[in-house]
Amino acid sequence: MSIDAWFEELRAYGLSLPEAVEDHPWGHSALKVRGKTFCWLDKQELFSATVKLPVSADFALMFDWAEPAGYGLGRSGWVSVRFPAETEPDLYLLKRWVTESYRAVAPKKLGATVVDPD
Repeated sequence: MSIDAWFEELRAYGLSLPEAVEDHPWGHSALKVRGKTFCWLDKQELFSATVKLPVSADFALMFDWAEPAGYGLGRSGWVSVRFPAETEPDLYLLKRWVTESYRAVAPKKLGATVVDPD
């Protein structure tokens, strides 16, 4: 798969979640639920995503392609992942993290309706 394909698959998954919409601040793709961002996606030079991981941030940060999100967001559990074209991401794992981030940001009743990806 290519960077474009990874981006589109993760974007499509995020937008399939209840009430998810896309915005484009600063040239990036921001997936939001009820006005709150749960995932940032970018594919300009490499494929990257930023998600809020209140449960699995410590696990995520064990990978060399993950780091605390910038602008102080890392202190709140936001994690950024970056993959150059030659490094294929585990899209199943990233979908699980998008789901966790969605649940962390969405209203509790709405987040409770989401199941983990197959």
